[in-house]
Amino acid sequence: MNRFVYFKSVVPIGFLYSISLWLSNSAYVYLSVSFIQMLKALMPVAVYTISILFKKDVFKSKTMTNMLSISFGVGIAAYGEAKFDMLGVALQLGAVVFEATRLVLIQILLTSKGISFNPITSLYYVAPCCLMFLSVPWIVVEVPKLMKVSNVSNGTNGLGFQVDYFVFLTNSLCAFALNLSVFMLVGKTSALTMNVAGVVKDWLLIAFSWSVIKDTVTPINLFGYAIAFVGVGYYNHVKLQGLKAKEVEDKKRNHFDDECGKLEDEKLARKVECDRV
Repeated sequence: MNRFVYFKSVVPIGFLYSISLWLSNSAYVYLSVSFIQMLKALMPVAVYTISILFKKDVFKSKTMTNMLSISFGVGIAAYGEAKFDMLGVALQLGAVVFEATRLVLIQILLTSKGISFNPITSLYYVAPCCLMFLSVPWIVVEVPKLMKVSNVSNGTNGLGFQVDYFVFLTNSLCAFALNLSVFMLVGKTSALTMNVAGVVKDWLLIAFSWSVIKDTVTPINLFGYAIAFVGVGYYNHVKLQGLKAKEVEDKKRNHFDDECGKLEDEKLARKVECDRV
């Protein structure tokens, strides 16, 4: 990959990815784990809307109605949230928008140009961009807090802070494994499949946060999220049927082209035989 392609295609994806990570991680300071997972159900809505804006998808009234049902379900879940915080919601919604834009740009800047990376190569190119972009908010926001906490705990006024290397290393390994699995899933299927599969993960996280972390999950939360879950499932079903129909159409077209090629070959062979006679 040359420098021009890297800065034009990879750097924007890395920028969006870093902003999404920063905003989503910041939301955990203000919101419960369960409620954040409910807000993430809006990802298909964001992906579909941004795909229309970038002309990668077409507007369909039925699909938009389904998107509105998902949004309605998330709205009910937000209404029933016991620890609602507007700043946390704004951070998480911002993360959803940036992540959806990143997923669409992967298809525009890479897939549509025939650029295909395996998971390791994808991380190799994108990770340095994320490190560079995330270092800015880390230095501006996180470092002062770390030094303040370290000074209070140690009773000093120094400029350094202690790092728990075990926690840092295990967290880095988990993040690497997560990013690797995401790139593999998007590469093998599509951004939509990844979002739908993520909904199942969100149900598991909601159950985990309620049973282990003891987050408050109200019946209204679950009712609203169930509506959103049904909407996402239906959207996935419609998309899957559309992909199957497209595959059948492609097979028919390829078969027709093969038959036409055979007829042309037969005509050419007959013409050669006539010329010999």
